[in-house]
Amino acid sequence: MTAPLEVGARAELTRTLTDADIRKFAEATGDTNPVHLDEAYAKGTVFGGRIAHGLLTAGLVSAVLANRLPGPGTVYLSQTLEFKAPVRPGDTVTAEVEVLEVTGRRARLATRCRLADGTLVLAGEAVVRLPR
Repeated sequence: MTAPLEVGARAELTRTLTDADIRKFAEATGDTNPVHLDEAYAKGTVFGGRIAHGLLTAGLVSAVLANRLPGPGTVYLSQTLEFKAPVRPGDTVTAEVEVLEVTGRRARLATRCRLADGTLVLAGEAVVRLPR
């Protein structure tokens, strides 16, 4: 039996998002916006170059929830997201979750992603159903 989840508990995952990751995400989802795939096009945008899909970055949060905290058997119920800064091909991103509240079999968690230099790129909250 695992210990009960406590407010303040944290877990994280760090991953470098590659060009291949971005292209696979575009293929899997059908989101082929050229800001993600075409450097010449992306240079003419507010970003000045290619960026990763925001939901690819958010997927790292999902990996923390599913594999680390709360862990296997966790079911996503909701997620808010605010994209704060772009993630570029080759950036190393750390996704972190922190338990804010536990009520019965549900938990509310702060979710954040940061670049290696500490830049906050994503912030939000998740609500999950806890594993049995």
